[in-house]
Amino acid sequence: MSNRNFDPTDPIKIKAGQYTGVDKGAACTQTSFKSGKKAFLYIGEQGGRYKAMFKLKASIAEADSLSQKEPKNYEVGKHGWVTARFSADEPMPQEIWERWLDESYQLSLKK
Repeated sequence: MSNRNFDPTDPIKIKAGQYTGVDKGAACTQTSFKSGKKAFLYIGEQGGRYKAMFKLKASIAEADSLSQKEPKNYEVGKHGWVTARFSADEPMPQEIWERWLDESYQLSLKK
């Protein structure tokens, strides 16, 4: 069964916009969320799938493990940025994105 009318990025965007002092903008074809001048989330649609990028530190080992198990869905990049790819039919697990979003936001507050 397809969820064509469901955008799995909506709950993530809503939560990201609820943090204190957040500015929502655009970066290329994605929506960006920043606290001060530091971005903590890039999210959007790319190639028929959805993509979310989080800045991680404490959860980087978890992200690396996921990237080994599911390389099409998770990728650990440079400087702590982790990319998650997902679809409406198989959205990113809420338990993971909520923790990663909180962590990414908290890291954006550090000077």
